[in-house]
Formats: sequence, C-alpha cells, structure tokens
Amino acid sequence: MALIVQKFGGTSVADPEKIKAVARRVIECGKQDNQMVVVLSAMSGETNRFVDLAHQMQAIPDPREMDVLLSSGEQVTIALFAMAAKEAGYDCVSLLGDQVKIQTDTMHTKARIKSINAELITGHLNSGKIVVVAGFQGVTEKGDITTLGRGGSDTTAVALAAALKADQCEIFTDVDGVYTTDPNICTSARKIDRITYDEMLELASLGAKVLDIRSVGLAKRYKVPLHVRSTFTDTEGTWVVEEDKIMESMLVSGVTYNKNEARITFSKIPDTPGIASKIFIPISDAGIIVDMIIQNTRAGEMTDMTFTVPRTDYEMAMKIVEKTAKEVGAESFSGDPHIAKVSVVGVGMRNHSGIATTMFHILSRENINIMMISTSEIKISCVIEEKYTELAVRALHDAFELAKENLPIGE
Repeated sequence: MALIVQKFGGTSVADPEKIKAVARRVIECGKQDNQMVVVLSAMSGETNRFVDLAHQMQAIPDPREMDVLLSSGEQVTIALFAMAAKEAGYDCVSLLGDQVKIQTDTMHTKARIKSINAELITGHLNSGKIVVVAGFQGVTEKGDITTLGRGGSDTTAVALAAALKADQCEIFTDVDGVYTTDPNICTSARKIDRITYDEMLELASLGAKVLDIRSVGLAKRYKVPLHVRSTFTDTEGTWVVEEDKIMESMLVSGVTYNKNEARITFSKIPDTPGIASKIFIPISDAGIIVDMIIQNTRAGEMTDMTFTVPRTDYEMAMKIVEKTAKEVGAESFSGDPHIAKVSVVGVGMRNHSGIATTMFHILSRENINIMMISTSEIKISCVIEEKYTELAVRALHDAFELAKENLPIGE
C-alpha cells in the first residue's frame, strides 16, 4: 500500500463541478490500494477577492486579521471536497492547518513551517479515510492562524509528504508539467520528463511559476519525489527527483525569465568596511529580498553598489534607499523598475564550458544589452531591459536547441 499526497491548485477546484471531478480522481487513485492525503487551495480568484475586501476595510490591512481572512478560502474547498467524496460513498475527513498542527513561525502572511504533527492524519488514514487538508495555512505556538504566502499550498503538500514519509507527492495544476521555457512565449517549448531538484530550485527562483520554491527546497531536503502534472488529463507530467548520471550529461534544461524585478543603484559611496551592511540591513528589516548585487570600485576610495529587488517592493525599497543614501554619504541614487532577468539552467554546466559565452553572444547578436550578470554552478542570469524579454527567451531557447529531445552532451 502506497501513501500518496496530492495537491490541487485554485484552477483545479474553481467551482463545484471541478471539485467533484477532483474528488472522483482522488477516489480512483485510492481504489488502487493507496492511502490518500489531499491538499487543496482556495477556489480560483477567492484569495484576490479577500484581498480586495480587506483593503475596503483598512488601508493597510492588519497582518494577523489578514491571515484569518485569507485562510477561510481553503476551509471552503476542503469541506466541499469532503462532501463530494462522501456523496460518492467514500469516507473522508477535512482538516484545517491548526487541527493538523502545522506549526509555523509568527511572520503573518509569509509564515514558514516549523513542524507538523502527523498523528491525527495517520490515525484517519489507518481507519480507511481519505484525508483532505487545507493548504496555505498553519498556526503559531500561541494559536494564531497564519498563512504561508503565495504558492503556500505546494509547500503544505510537500511538508505533509515529508512528515508522513509519503511514497510520492503529486502537484496537480492547469499545466501538464515543467517546460523548457514558457510555451506562451516560445511555441517550440518542450515538456521535460525528469528534472533535478537543483534545476527546479533554480527555475523556481528565477521566475518559473509551476512550483513554489519553498516546496522544492523541502522536497530536496527530505527526498520527496515530486510529480507535476495536469488536473485535466491523465498524461504523465514532470518528475522532480534526485540527480542521476543521465541528467548530469544534459547541457541546458531550460530558459526562464522574471519580469518582477527592479534595479537600484547607489553612486559614489565610501569604499569602507561596513558600508554594505548599512545599505542592506534596513532593506532586510523591511522584509525585502535582495537578489543580484554588483559593486564597482571607483578611484578615490569610492564605489558604486547596484542590486535588484522584487518590483512589487520597489517603491518601499526606494523610500528606504532615499534615507540610507544620506546616512552613507552617497553622491546619488537611482532606480529602474523596467528590467527583467533572463536565465539558462542546467546541471550539465558543472562540467561543460562555453555556456556563458554562447549566452552573451546570442544576446549581443540580438542587440540586447546586459546590465548585470549572476552565475552559480548550474545557472547564468542576465538583467536586461524588460522590452527585450520575449526576444531573449526565444533566441536562447533556439541557440541551445531545447526544442529537441534531450540528448547527452557530445551525441
């Protein structure tokens, strides 16, 4: 008997008929001698509706009360799912995050899971029930409801799979897997059959929206096999698994992009110890994540500091920067919210040279200027003007021949 965790996103449970269809799908899998744990998101559009309601009540909604409001969406879907399963003749129980004891820290609207008590779920599974759990939510040690942020249901599913030592975790969504790039931009994009945790981590961090990055990190840490697939077909999706020798021989797995980027520059600041901490501590304290950082040394013991932040945090970051610029003695500061980050990812980069050269050549050939560069063992990222994003993605996808079936390097 296998224990399977399945997660269904908002588009999969968008209305009562789709919830019934998901229930039928889960039941069919359970009939194959499997124990079933199901994690559901709120119905598509519900979270945005709650956010709009909150802003009608309070200009800047209180984070604690926001979590109480937002968590109600998943409560609706799990109750409806349990009713649908029972109507079909199968015993099912719905559980909220605080009932399962998905304990988190106290960072409302962006909480992180600290621990999960799997005893209640295990007891229900052993009594033959399908267990459906509200995604996206948890509870603090003091009993306050928290939410995990956008994409949090993926994280809930993987965390439960790890706690329960599940045989696999299936992430059902409205796409049928992970692609070599965005099919909406590049029609030759191809579905990837298998991808490593590290590659998926890079793709998720660089803008690919198929999986939440925290869920991939958890899956890698606890070696949970992930299967990303479509709710609306029975075809095999993409498996996210540990690296093997075949994967190591692949050159580039995918091209991704992220338009949720903004660039900020401090010009002519003193090149002295501690200057970076003075710049970045206030930004970090505001909960803003800094991505790429470049420091350029000038003559006269002066330097420039350029970094990127999420575009959604740009205005807040600029207000902080305005104050910090005076404190550190910067000659000036500037910002640009009209940039994008384009990246190539592949575990084959570890043992193969020339990837960066090819990427830079292709962007140059298309007359695309590179503003910033960042690398890791398995990825190269370039910041460019936003208006060239689609052109860059298509050109790089073609240059690395990603439309073809993956072949080992040298074949």
